[in-house]
Amino acid sequence: MPFSMHTMTQYIVLTILWIAWCALHSVLVSLSVTEPLVKRFPYASRYYRIVYNAVAVVTLAPVLLYTFSLRGPALFAWQGPWRSVQIALAVSALFFFVAGSRRYDFFQFLGLRQVNNEKACSVLTDDCSLDTSGILSVVRHPWYTGGILIIWARPLDTAAILTNLVITGYFLVGAGLEERKLNTQFGQEYTDYQKRVSMFIPIKWMIRQMRKEA
Repeated sequence: MPFSMHTMTQYIVLTILWIAWCALHSVLVSLSVTEPLVKRFPYASRYYRIVYNAVAVVTLAPVLLYTFSLRGPALFAWQGPWRSVQIALAVSALFFFVAGSRRYDFFQFLGLRQVNNEKACSVLTDDCSLDTSGILSVVRHPWYTGGILIIWARPLDTAAILTNLVITGYFLVGAGLEERKLNTQFGQEYTDYQKRVSMFIPIKWMIRQMRKEA
């Protein structure tokens, strides 16, 4: 069904809003922003993660409201045999979220640990060390993997598809930016980790398992 000019404009605005939110989210956590802040305001920087999370939530709310206001008939509804694929995606996403939460420090993620001990780092561990165990020996970014899976495991109307495309791109770009910081912090240790473990899809892990069974 062809879109009216008004509807097309709404979808363009929606895409711009999501791109703007993702860009803001990435810029605020980039080294070009955080490093000068830490150097100039070492004490205040301990609160940066909390403020960053708050800004992310507050700015996300209107974008979500606008997205929901554009909900329309599903272009793809995961019906019939596709229902099992949807369930598999959702279950896999839940697995990556739960497995990731077992390796990540939730207080570091929220910014509370930084307030208590002034230690901020590019990884979400309680001691800022590089954790490569558990799910992190399977993929380097389990929460991003789970995020990509779960957003596509829902009924897909036009607004959802546009939103998913932008968010998927954000996860891909965000992971790349995050890895630049991790390479800066851990150097060769992280480079070796990248060689052993895949970013999102556990291809290298599966190859290792097949070689063990051969």
